Amino acid sequence: MASLTVRKLDEALKASLRLRAAKAGRSVEDEVRMILREAAEAPAKTQSSPARSTPAQPHRPRTPSATDLPRVTLIIGGGIAAYKALDLIRRLKERGIHVRSVMTRAAQQFVTPLTAGALADERCYTDLFDAQSEFDAGHIRLARDTDLIIVAPATADLMAKMAQGHADDLATAILLATNRPVLVAPAMNPLMWANAATKRNVAQLARDGVSFIGPNSGEMAEANEAGVGRMSEPTEIAIAAEAMLRPLHTGPLAGKKILITAGPTHEPIDPVRYIANRSSGKQGYAIAASAADAGADVTLISGPVDLDDPAGVRVIRVESARDMLAQVEAALPVDIAIFAAAVADWRVASAGEQKIKKTASGMPPLQLVENPDILATVSKRQQNRPQLVIGFAAETQNLIDNATSKLKRKGCDWIVANDVSPASGVMGGDRNTVHILTRDKADIAVDSWPVMTKEEVAGALVAKIAETMEE
Repeated sequence: MASLTVRKLDEALKASLRLRAAKAGRSVEDEVRMILREAAEAPAKTQSSPARSTPAQPHRPRTPSATDLPRVTLIIGGGIAAYKALDLIRRLKERGIHVRSVMTRAAQQFVTPLTAGALADERCYTDLFDAQSEFDAGHIRLARDTDLIIVAPATADLMAKMAQGHADDLATAILLATNRPVLVAPAMNPLMWANAATKRNVAQLARDGVSFIGPNSGEMAEANEAGVGRMSEPTEIAIAAEAMLRPLHTGPLAGKKILITAGPTHEPIDPVRYIANRSSGKQGYAIAASAADAGADVTLISGPVDLDDPAGVRVIRVESARDMLAQVEAALPVDIAIFAAAVADWRVASAGEQKIKKTASGMPPLQLVENPDILATVSKRQQNRPQLVIGFAAETQNLIDNATSKLKRKGCDWIVANDVSPASGVMGGDRNTVHILTRDKADIAVDSWPVMTKEEVAGALVAKIAETMEE
């Protein structure tokens, strides 16, 4: 029998067939063939085998099947970052997530369906008009028989199609037919990411409820190209996916999106030297961990630090102040923004392309220019301003006076002020003493806290934020 067509099945039986086929990793058509084969062979087995009692079998714990696990449909777009999607399959499976992969025609120019299918332990889907999978409206199953759809890499072209509602291939048909959450990991040249058309498409997708992770900043595949456009690392995407699939989220900040910056920035002088400060990032990372524990959806944008990613937190790593600002703006809108990073105030106007050498004429002149003010930029936004914006003031003298001036000048809602003079041991240390400055109508209120560990400061700050948001 070359082909098999089954009609006039009630919905309950169809659902049962789909579930059985999914458990076995087969199409519904193949599953029907298997049922018919078993039914045909059963009488022969009964006649040829004498009846005998079956000894009781010892109880064994049931191994979870694919249908017991959270399910992801991974759509792999056509870009050089498609090779990272193969690692993403592994990272998702490490977290106990069942993966079905879908590849666009362009993606197949970079990686093969055979490789993706082998890693996922299930065939990779590629064709909207595949007779085998469309036996049971395969694109609808891939769109609905899942808990989350991930698009990685998401090219500019694929995001444009998503924003405009195209459905001319399997990937876009799935995305248009789904009623499940969608997580997009963009990857493209920095100029394509910065293009006005891409910005419009990203804004439209965000309004439609699509979630984004990245892109990150760094070197591109093309020679001499760098900037914002790199796809987030597979581990970052897997962590974000797990947070969406298994939300921790019963705490006081459940349902809130929080953006946090942490660590120093490195401003290049030449390829081997940079301007930086002594920030360790410990306080910002502690706040991110505490906010995630409180149920928030946390994005942490981090300068160069030697710290592990907090559990359940989406981490985006950057180098310079300009990179950090770009990622902050890409992460908006959020409910709360906490700017704990020690951003360098200045950078070299023109960084040397080669190492600057000593000369007989003495030290070369370094012209400094002011870096963008991330806190003020976000605090004074007319659109997508977070409901609560919190800045940090790291001072070595006149702590409260300088923090008060900063609160007024920057336009934020709170300032967390701390003494970072060498005697305090705060920079790089594990303890902190902070003062919380808040606006009280025309006045500014100061709440001084005792010496605590940075984790304790983070917990107290998150509790105060939760109380304020509830009010």
